Amino acid sequence: MSHKHEEHKDLMEQRASLTKFAWLSIGAALATITLKTGAYILTDSVGLLSDAIESFVNLAGSVMALIMLTIAARPADESHVYGHSKAEYFASFIEGLLILSAAIGIMVTAIQRFFQPRPLEHLGLGLSITVAASLINLFVARILLRAGKGRRSITLEADARHLMTDVWTSVGVVVAVALTGLTGWHVLDPLIAVLVAINILWTGYQLIDHSVAGLMDAALPESDLAAIETVMGKYRKKKVSFHALRTRQAAARRFISVHMLVPGKWTVHDAHHIAEDFEADIRTALGGVVTVFTHLEPAEDELSMEDIHLDR
Repeated sequence: MSHKHEEHKDLMEQRASLTKFAWLSIGAALATITLKTGAYILTDSVGLLSDAIESFVNLAGSVMALIMLTIAARPADESHVYGHSKAEYFASFIEGLLILSAAIGIMVTAIQRFFQPRPLEHLGLGLSITVAASLINLFVARILLRAGKGRRSITLEADARHLMTDVWTSVGVVVAVALTGLTGWHVLDPLIAVLVAINILWTGYQLIDHSVAGLMDAALPESDLAAIETVMGKYRKKKVSFHALRTRQAAARRFISVHMLVPGKWTVHDAHHIAEDFEADIRTALGGVVTVFTHLEPAEDELSMEDIHLDR
């Protein structure tokens, strides 16, 4: 079995193993939904209601993450020769839409409460339950974020950041509801709900923006491009030049294509070995799973300059 084939097999196994984190997220969402809904029923706080609604969004997002991670782990086939890893972008995009929907629902409820304020009840017990739910989210979010960054999974990162948004939302809600109980200023309750909704809107926008960039084949980040340039610099000293560099990312997989211009007097054997060494060095420099396509051209041939532009 070739090194590249083993690398691809390892990637599929790694992606399949990510579903256990989605199950963890689903479990956390179910637990926090139960706790936060109970807190809302006890207190009748629209701030705590907004917190509970976001937990339902967490559950929907976690289920979507599980589905898309399962699809992304499928090996390449005749219809999807580059694999299924882009399915992860759909998960984060849909989760972003769910977050936006939750924010709108929270705002509507909060505005209604502005005009129909209600006294809050059983604040001590309600807030204690909310704090316990937030600790669950914090614990799970840290696990998901570490796994998402370590394994380049935008789905797990999106889920983790959503959970962290929920944590900070809960902190704000707890403070506002506690102040409402201490001061009797019932307007604080819907006010903090509106602020929570604005924060959720921003998180949803960021997730959608990141997902769209991946679906639109945006170039690799500056740090990766700098690493590629460093490797190219090494080969320029060997009389090799480059043009028409193209990069893109499909969740955990990164794709790079570039034209290598070599001296025309080199044999095909020598040029091919240089290309293989270059591709290996790129994979080493970037880490993870990287697919590199090189196109060899003679440096002295004027036809080599005709496809120098990105749009060939």
